[in-house]
Amino acid sequence: MSRVGKAPITLPSGVDVNFTPGMVKVKGPKGELSQEIAANFEIVVADGVMTVNRPSDSKQDKSLHGLYRSLLNNMVKGVSEGHTVTQELVGVGYKVSNQGNLVEFVVGYSHKILLQVPSEITVTTLTEKGKNPSITMVCTDKQLLGQVAAKIRSFRKPEPYKGKGIKFSGEVLRKKAGKSASKK
Repeated sequence: MSRVGKAPITLPSGVDVNFTPGMVKVKGPKGELSQEIAANFEIVVADGVMTVNRPSDSKQDKSLHGLYRSLLNNMVKGVSEGHTVTQELVGVGYKVSNQGNLVEFVVGYSHKILLQVPSEITVTTLTEKGKNPSITMVCTDKQLLGQVAAKIRSFRKPEPYKGKGIKFSGEVLRKKAGKSASKK
């Protein structure tokens, strides 16, 4: 059995799981999420613990077992606690500001970049003197949050020499050595 797939998911108080073949809905204090799954998979909820059971040992079912368990675990965590992503803008003159869910980036191009973030995501920007500007996003849906964070990072990926660009908070960048001066 899959090590990830057979691990049980503990349901916090206030989280309700509704399973119909092919669809799982998770409802909690922060919202409601739904996920399509293969109709032959079974979700069992007992004593505040949810488990995912696969129908057979076929290669397809084995590969989906751990995936569905991870997706459901992310849904349970999202509706109970929420997911958070923080990104930093490293570079001279780099700025970020928001008005509601419209985010404006200044990252070294001749123009500003405007991004309309989906309404499910709560965006806050922070600019403090002496620190890099940062953007913090909170959402119940981890997949949507990851997509938006990847889109923001794609505006200016961190470069390997000085580390300038948009990076995730806490991310360690591997830096390259620059050209060394010739010896004469």
